[in-house]
Amino acid sequence: MVEMEALEFSELHVLTAIALGLLIIRHCRKYSSTAIYLVDFSCCRPPDYLRVYTSNFSEHIQLRPDLDQPTIDFQIKMQERSGISDEAYLPSGLHEMPPNTALSETREEVEHVLFAVVEDLFSKLPSDITVNDIDILVTNCSLHSPTPSLSSLIVRRFGLRNDVCSVHLAGMGCSAGILAISLASDLLRARRRSASLALVLSMEAVTPNVYSGKRKSMVLPNALFRMGGAGILLSNRRSDSGRAKYRLNRVVRTHIGASDQAYASVYQDVDEEGFGGVALSRDIVKVAGDALKKNLIDLAPSVLPYSEMLRFAISTTIAMLRPGNKRLTHVPDFKKAFDHVCIHAGGRAVIDAVEESLRLKKEDIEASKMTLYRFGNTSSSSVWYELSYLEAKGRIKRGDKVWQVGFGSGFKCNSLVWECVSEIDPTARNAWSDRIHLYPVSTN
Repeated sequence: MVEMEALEFSELHVLTAIALGLLIIRHCRKYSSTAIYLVDFSCCRPPDYLRVYTSNFSEHIQLRPDLDQPTIDFQIKMQERSGISDEAYLPSGLHEMPPNTALSETREEVEHVLFAVVEDLFSKLPSDITVNDIDILVTNCSLHSPTPSLSSLIVRRFGLRNDVCSVHLAGMGCSAGILAISLASDLLRARRRSASLALVLSMEAVTPNVYSGKRKSMVLPNALFRMGGAGILLSNRRSDSGRAKYRLNRVVRTHIGASDQAYASVYQDVDEEGFGGVALSRDIVKVAGDALKKNLIDLAPSVLPYSEMLRFAISTTIAMLRPGNKRLTHVPDFKKAFDHVCIHAGGRAVIDAVEESLRLKKEDIEASKMTLYRFGNTSSSSVWYELSYLEAKGRIKRGDKVWQVGFGSGFKCNSLVWECVSEIDPTARNAWSDRIHLYPVSTN
């Protein structure tokens, strides 16, 4: 911390004004918006016959006649280093030899995931909440965007009302789940005079996105992405405040796509041989770090304790006034703002980078590491598997603050902050219930 007497009198006035401004903004934001509640949520747990064992993965790769030996060796090495276990799942078409990526198989995967999470979610809700009560439906799936849309698929399958406000988000990457929550909460706030419910469904289709070429940057997603999805029910109804699990405290969205490096860090492309896939740049960890820093600058004033917020404001301002002196920069202790952290399970490198930059402890990233281990990278739904893990472990208590942070193409970093407003039953059924007693495990 910089000694106050080292500052000029004029600088001290600037810092004081900034600190007071931040406090006023925080106070106003806290009491000005309509309360948004998370009533309950559900994550898809596919059947065990869809589990993909590492040995089977390696065998299938080696048996493919269209791949050369260096590509085979690279895929196997990436799979072994991915931090993903034999517990993770792939859709049925990708268990075939060669992989069946037909549109019919993709539809089967999507229906399996989304229908399962909707049915499971409504089976856990109070009896007075039915699909007929849904006013807003938001679905997201980045790389599979058919006609009719996935939101229309849900309307048809579950017979939602004909006046439902339905939206599908495509091409938004792994942070699309948080964007979907942001959109749904905005729509609920716009209906603040009308008690409404919003259903959010998040997933990524793995079937059509298997890359069959040799470019290493496009091979990597084959080893990381797995089958999964989540369904979340949001409400602006005061009557749900007493039975909801969480209240939404803050949404912060950061988009750094104006940078060429950031824009190209996750890029859908076609290689020299005509094979399509998603390329992950070598710069992705750095880009994610840059996006996270900008996101935290916006998030900090509304979540940090007053003491940390003042230190952060003073430190940041001094760094601006005296460029070049890195010692003046204070890294906020965000563990004073959050009780639990859910970092998008995009890969070991990203999770480790966030852990290091925010000076988190191993237990702080346990939910992210275990989600990657058991379910793999399920894209936009991964932060919900992590919250399910924390609930099943009995770690979420009334009053706890939970931070969910997602990274996605564009490049984007998005944050949600929830406050637990009820007693969470760790024995309640969720995606981890069958084997939560086996975790955590060593992933080294």
